[in-house]
Amino acid sequence: MSRLIRFNKPFDVLPQFTDRGSVGSPRRTLSDFIDLPGVYPAGRLDRDSEGLMLLTNDGRLQARIADPRHKMDKSYWVQIEGLPEDAALDALRRGVTLKDGPTRPAKALRIPEPAGLWPRQPPIRVRKSVPDCWIELTISEGRNRQVRRMTAAVGHPTLRLIRHRIGPWRLDDLAPGDWADIAPPDRRTKS
Repeated sequence: MSRLIRFNKPFDVLPQFTDRGSVGSPRRTLSDFIDLPGVYPAGRLDRDSEGLMLLTNDGRLQARIADPRHKMDKSYWVQIEGLPEDAALDALRRGVTLKDGPTRPAKALRIPEPAGLWPRQPPIRVRKSVPDCWIELTISEGRNRQVRRMTAAVGHPTLRLIRHRIGPWRLDDLAPGDWADIAPPDRRTKS
């Protein structure tokens, strides 16, 4: 039977079940939170990013979610350094050029701090002389550290990054470290 779960990955957790590269004390991994044989991540989320990950035991579904050729939108709440002017947001909307080439156009908007946001441990660095703000960024590709590189390219380094949506699936009120079963797309009912 096909299984799909959503997981709210905390900060400083590797997006895999084992830690192969650690010397000394092991780093936290998905296995510290999820004890389900046969499920695997459908995509990645950097160790220093938080939020929604999908895991499944269905290889076809895993490929459809993770493969950039399917252009499944992913939305992030991004706390950035500085207050972006319209030109910076417009650049994100057009696509920016990174070292590995131009990005696809993104959806970018200024937003208030997301409601119900949990405190990050450890907290972000705060500089009294530099304000920060939140944007929502939606992309349809998944290059390595892409959101962080995009915000840096327009002059606003990322301080905190939380993925809250992958395609039709949302983080909603799932607490950090918690997971929940959801219906795979072929079994979902339309509401």
